[in-house]
Amino acid sequence: MAKLTGIGIYKLLPKTNCGECKFPTCMAFAMQVAAKKVALEACPYVSEDAKQELAESAAPPMRTVTIGAGPGAVQMGGETVLFRHEEKFHRPTALAIRISDSGDVAAEINAVQALKFIRSGKEVRVELIALEQTGDGKSFVAAAKLIGERAGLPAVLMSADASALAEALTVLAERKPLVYAADKGNHQALAQLCAKHKVPLAVKGETLEELADLTTKIKQAGVEDLVLAPVVKNAGEGLTCLTQLRRLALEKNFRPLGYPAMVVTAEGDPVQESLQAIVHACKYASLLVMRGKEPWQVLPVLTARFNIYTDPQVPNAVEAKLYKVREPGPDAPVLVTTNFALTYFMVEGEVDNSKVPAYITAVETNGLGVLNSYADDKLTGETIAKAVKASGVMTQVRHKKVVIPGLVAVLKGELEDELGCEVVVGPEDAAGIPNFLKTVWKP
Repeated sequence: MAKLTGIGIYKLLPKTNCGECKFPTCMAFAMQVAAKKVALEACPYVSEDAKQELAESAAPPMRTVTIGAGPGAVQMGGETVLFRHEEKFHRPTALAIRISDSGDVAAEINAVQALKFIRSGKEVRVELIALEQTGDGKSFVAAAKLIGERAGLPAVLMSADASALAEALTVLAERKPLVYAADKGNHQALAQLCAKHKVPLAVKGETLEELADLTTKIKQAGVEDLVLAPVVKNAGEGLTCLTQLRRLALEKNFRPLGYPAMVVTAEGDPVQESLQAIVHACKYASLLVMRGKEPWQVLPVLTARFNIYTDPQVPNAVEAKLYKVREPGPDAPVLVTTNFALTYFMVEGEVDNSKVPAYITAVETNGLGVLNSYADDKLTGETIAKAVKASGVMTQVRHKKVVIPGLVAVLKGELEDELGCEVVVGPEDAAGIPNFLKTVWKP
């Protein structure tokens, strides 16, 4: 089908200008679809006939692939921009941890599922479990069955044995695992297997040309949901390869490589493996498969991913209100901070670590940190006084003291005038809060 222009796409839209697609008019939406910057499905009222007619032209340059089924399913791909500042990255890089079918599979499943942490008040965690065949086919199938019974995470089945994969899929097919990986030697058998069970397939190649050739053949065999798995030996090589893949898909609209990409980390050193994973979370892996499963190895990767995929167009803020840590009583300290989420949760975490019950008043600063909000006149004696009074916290304590961040000690006099109470200058860094509350604070 010939590529349709924005006008051609517009003619097939409902022309209601309802705005539910987040664009003011159907024409504006049609132009964005033609430019491959938004998917046709963003219009809730487009007809099925129009979808079918526009399918090839309106399809995003990178296919969206789903691994798993149900609420825990992981979606990858569907990106429309090369750089986040052009819009944003929509689907965070998924992280899978490899386990072996030769080890204590039950214990390893539990260890992977326990890899979840709190970052800025939100849970970050490992999303998938990757089962690697290191033993015989029987042990692989037995481990796959155990994953089906005990793991709540979607699976990646890593094996070069087509017969073992076939048996494993009889157990896990309904969970829609990703099969890893088809190459030039086995692509026909795996394509037939994945087409039968309707599961996604990873395609492994040494070069971009090999990947493009394999995806074309596998698609013709009836498998639509593919994940590119280039063979990379280190972070530098992977960065180059994934950048080329993304440019070819998004800028050149080269359909044979218009799929999400994955990386199986190759570094033997555990620190280097985490660094390699972080590099590829930045650019441009949709799925990372790591061997390291220690919390100290995984947390930096999850933290980097969280920072990368935080929407830059939305302030990272908590509600500006009074918070209670533990069970504060009438002699509990009253601390002031901004409503920047990272700042607030660092303060809350250190207060909790101190085991000293306290009140925290988060001042509305439009999601800016302490120094930035002070420089922008959003954290002033007046705004702090207004927030403290509105919270009603001073009626809940016997003392008349408020603790402000040490970085804005200059506000002490102004706030005392505005609030009419004693202002105590706290530590400049959140790490100093436990010691401050235990040794300096006096009601």
